[in-house]
Amino acid sequence: MQGRPGDQRTRLRARLLLFSVLIVATCGLVYELISATMASYLLGDSVTQFSLVIGVYLSAMGLGSWLSKYFDRHLYDRFVSVQVAIAFVGGFSATALFFGFAWLSDVRPLLFGILIVVGTLVGLEIPLLMRLMPKGEQFKDVVARVLAFDYLGALAASLLFPLFFLPHLGLVRTSLLFGLLNALVAWWSASTFKAELHRPRRAWMQAALAALVLTGGLLAGKRLESAGERQLFDAPILLSEKSPYQRLTITRWREDLRLYIDGNLQFSSLDEHRYHEALVHPAVALAHNPRRALILGGGDGMAARELLEHPSIEHIDLVDLDPAMTRLFREREVLSDLNEGALNDPRLTVHNADAMKWVEGHIRDEGEPYEVVIIDLPDPNNFSLGKLYSRSFYRLLHGVLTPDGAAVVQATSPYLAPRSYWCIVETIAAAELHVRPYHAHVPAFGDWGFALVTRRPHAAPTRLAAGPNYEFLSDELLPTLFAFPSDQAPEEVEINTLNEQMLVRYYEEELRGQGVGSPREGI
Repeated sequence: MQGRPGDQRTRLRARLLLFSVLIVATCGLVYELISATMASYLLGDSVTQFSLVIGVYLSAMGLGSWLSKYFDRHLYDRFVSVQVAIAFVGGFSATALFFGFAWLSDVRPLLFGILIVVGTLVGLEIPLLMRLMPKGEQFKDVVARVLAFDYLGALAASLLFPLFFLPHLGLVRTSLLFGLLNALVAWWSASTFKAELHRPRRAWMQAALAALVLTGGLLAGKRLESAGERQLFDAPILLSEKSPYQRLTITRWREDLRLYIDGNLQFSSLDEHRYHEALVHPAVALAHNPRRALILGGGDGMAARELLEHPSIEHIDLVDLDPAMTRLFREREVLSDLNEGALNDPRLTVHNADAMKWVEGHIRDEGEPYEVVIIDLPDPNNFSLGKLYSRSFYRLLHGVLTPDGAAVVQATSPYLAPRSYWCIVETIAAAELHVRPYHAHVPAFGDWGFALVTRRPHAAPTRLAAGPNYEFLSDELLPTLFAFPSDQAPEEVEINTLNEQMLVRYYEEELRGQGVGSPREGI
């Protein structure tokens, strides 16, 4: 015997409300992930930023849940209004943060303001939805079903955000898409519960307007993202690509091409030869006619270009995490011209892998060691990079470096970030390696530091290897790189271990002291 029409309608509404729980829970967590990701991009130190964002967001949700007890009348109207407000604030959150970082001296008040508003509104949603569920069920059943769908929505967001939405849509369009979903929930609620609404026409118009505005924003999302990004850089953007690992931006002003990773400058084409000659050639001079070389990082191919100028080099393994980086600098003519086609050279093999895992695998498989190892990684501004500057990582050099070989580590600026620089030097020494610090002036960065590393005691090289056409280095200049003035004497620091990651803390403190994004001039 079929149920009465009223009962069927009640069950249908209950199912649709539960589906709304799934949607709003997914949206709520996505806004939290967007804010945390934007904070880590713009402010660095992903662990700290994610921790702060999660803490503030959950506290705001608690505030919203507590405030929900004061909503006694017109609950359907309140629910629609909350959805509309979340749609606008959450949907445009990434856009606001992009422009806010460019225009405001400190973006954190805006970031935490968005978190508090969205978190409070999201905290209101679930209590309101529970009270909207049809009467007749026991309270424990209502709570169980609503919370089960809430947690399923959180699971969907945590899986879809990093695996699909972030790589394919980016932050701006993802936030706009989920804002649109909130607006559609509001529109559906206003259409379905017309009889229960105090002002049905007003609620429907609010929801329809929100959906219309966010649809327009989504269609213009790519242009909004580009406009926001243009505000962050001093020169026109030639190309910008968001990979699963980082945001790559190339700018061009006249003859000056610049690469930025997550907003931090990696090189300027006008003076990158100074950086890369200083990075590569002292190690080659010490290794004496090396045949095999390993590059960790250096996905732009510049270090490989310098190595390939030495006629003794027969094979190079280049390990860079991000395939987008190596693809761009292999396939884009304007970029491959900078590295002189190094990434297409038959003597070079590219491995897109985590540097630490790759080196561990090479040692485990008893791979042939290298006479030269170039470690050209981004600055240690988060814990995932900090592990590649740890004592554990440097101990692995014993397994990939020949007894008479030489390695070099780019080590940040000894002038702008002295504790970070000397922490790297001391950490290498703590790994039972022999290290000689040196530095060079690179106009785009200022005074930049390196560390020359061997398994056996060594003197600083005094003559360069024959073969390359040096633009910056010379036999006369080479010994001076290893001399430091009195005001750049070694500092007393702790070493960097996987457990404590002191280097990342030093680096963040020195950045805050300068009030800039990175010692490498960036956004």
